[in-house]
Amino acid sequence: MDLKKYIVDIPDFPEKGIIFRDVTPLLADRDAYQESIRLLNEFAKDKKVDVVVGPEARGFLFGCPVAMKLDAGFVPVRKPGKLPRETVSKKYDLEYGSNEIFMHSDSIKKGQNVLIVDDLLATGGTVDAAVSLIEEMGGNVVGIAFLIELEALKGRELLKDYDVYSVLTY
Repeated sequence: MDLKKYIVDIPDFPEKGIIFRDVTPLLADRDAYQESIRLLNEFAKDKKVDVVVGPEARGFLFGCPVAMKLDAGFVPVRKPGKLPRETVSKKYDLEYGSNEIFMHSDSIKKGQNVLIVDDLLATGGTVDAAVSLIEEMGGNVVGIAFLIELEALKGRELLKDYDVYSVLTY
């Protein structure tokens, strides 16, 4: 199945010079969405995953179904002000700015095998920050999976010490 047919390029979003890869048509198509989840799960099925971590918000859309198929838990990575209990955080750079991510301080248990799932690998800043938080809490990052990788932005280089998989590359 050619999943790229379900990704729409939106030029100059969220700002001039950026091409936004819109995954909502893929999400809306039952077969394309299920195939993307199948492929992400295929990458992770032998990794003995205890918990899947997904960055807000599209990481939730891909991470939750992968967690269900792996019989694993799911931990959200959120933007500022979204989590109600004690948190840990990490600042990072985006290809067009900076941000900070948060996780509940008790969301990862020492020794847990963690798979990170997100929709897009660009510069790698968001996931690198998530890796740092997971490892600070004692988790083992056993893999990192993306629906889309923007190869020109070289985010994979930032994650070179980890097993990284992308369903689609641009």
